[in-house]
Amino acid sequence: MSNLNGAYYGPSIPPPSRSYRGDSCCGGCFSCCCGCIFNCILGLICKILTVVIVLVGIVALLFWLMVRPNVLKFHVSDATLSKFSYDNNTLFYDLAANVTIRNPNRRVGVYYDDIEALTLYQTVRFGYQTLGPFFQHPKNTTVLNPVFKSQQVIPFTSDQVSDMETEKKSGVFSINLRLNLKVRFKIAFFKTRTVQPKILCALEVPLESRKGASSNGAFQETRCDWDIKRMLFH
Repeated sequence: MSNLNGAYYGPSIPPPSRSYRGDSCCGGCFSCCCGCIFNCILGLICKILTVVIVLVGIVALLFWLMVRPNVLKFHVSDATLSKFSYDNNTLFYDLAANVTIRNPNRRVGVYYDDIEALTLYQTVRFGYQTLGPFFQHPKNTTVLNPVFKSQQVIPFTSDQVSDMETEKKSGVFSINLRLNLKVRFKIAFFKTRTVQPKILCALEVPLESRKGASSNGAFQETRCDWDIKRMLFH
């Protein structure tokens, strides 16, 4: 090839080839659209949940302001232990108690559908009685009078018998009274579902003498507590 003006020209550069992605372009657009739709749906769900939470909070606040709910209060105002002895693996007992239930709420009534009253000595149950049903009006006090009188075969351990002898000498026995409740609450025309709170009363009960009086003083009124542990795990 002859030179033109003394310059050399190499072979011509071929035009750049076009790359074809086929369906990848459409796939990218589809993925972008799907991501956009997903983000929109997720954002909408978050907004709805936020609105629901806010509304529930407002309703709960209004309910509390209108009702001002208070916890029911339980006391054992009096208890009489006429007999409490252990012989030949048999426990002989005679225990009477006055249980006071106070509903301090102004706008809340309580349906006591069932009350199980249990007595325990050193975690061993020896008495049982069913109380109720009844309805307790707002700002009302109700007194229950469970009586536990019987004899029961109970294989106490030697340590438990030793503790019982010690308490017998002191003239005061540590007895637990437990209440298992099934209650519903009434607010205006609305009634809640049944709930099952549990109440524990730790009593120190003097044993009456044969003359009908205790040599260790009178029974001291005892406040009962909500048995949170049994409510959660039983």
